[in-house]
Amino acid sequence: MEIENSVYSWGKKYPAPAKLNLMLRVVGQREDGYHLLQTVFQFVELCDWLTFLPNNTSDVVLEDAISGVEHADNLIVKAANLLKKETGYAGGVHIRLDKHLPMGGGLGGGSSDAATTLVVLNALWNLQLSQDKLIALGLVLGADVPVFIFGYAAWAEGVGEKLSKISVPEQWVLIIKPDCHVNTRDIFLAKELTRDSKKITIDEFNAGQTKNDCLGVVCKHYEAIEKALCDLSVFSEARLTGTGACVFALFASKELAIEAELTLKDKWQTYLTKSCNKSPLFS
Repeated sequence: MEIENSVYSWGKKYPAPAKLNLMLRVVGQREDGYHLLQTVFQFVELCDWLTFLPNNTSDVVLEDAISGVEHADNLIVKAANLLKKETGYAGGVHIRLDKHLPMGGGLGGGSSDAATTLVVLNALWNLQLSQDKLIALGLVLGADVPVFIFGYAAWAEGVGEKLSKISVPEQWVLIIKPDCHVNTRDIFLAKELTRDSKKITIDEFNAGQTKNDCLGVVCKHYEAIEKALCDLSVFSEARLTGTGACVFALFASKELAIEAELTLKDKWQTYLTKSCNKSPLFS
């Protein structure tokens, strides 16, 4: 999805959408330890929001920073500083974060925040980096960042950076965030994780092969996630996104999704939203 710089302006709120992994297979492992994947990314309308304001210094300043995360370690700050380092841009920026996506949920919130920062500042600072260059910079920050810059639902391979456009049904989604935080690194280091799944085709995915290889390991270590999957599966097929902690189910109608949320919202932290193939950042 090509980036049209003229639509960006200072002081406007920009979305950083969540993503779902509709399928996740671990098909190998590189010598450096990184796992080779097949996955399908789709966005949802649930977003963080970022506002970018000019400042008169060379500093990157993040307002409303996340508690417990050092300023320099925040992916938003890292993204802005990476752009400055890559291009030699001397100016600074003041960024406001309106956080809605749960942390450690497998929804890609931090990665999406970083991607929105790269895309918007590239335009506001008039850096004129190509989308491919921004994607390459995004990969430096994390394996999930590129798809948010790509901007469209994607069939992904490699470590998640080899992206091909895919169209999947846009449906109502109910997401549950159990009260736990999954350590992604621990899941990928687990001895019992399957690392040699057979590669599948897009046609096989469309025919219903939506397995997540991390599911068994995650449920073994996080009882709350297993319970959330069980409760949600009463209403529709419940799946894990990424390594979790969030689980989700797709619904054919808003009414069915609302019915499920009304039943589950007193027990779980729920998010009712809609999936979309085009990222809200580019809509």
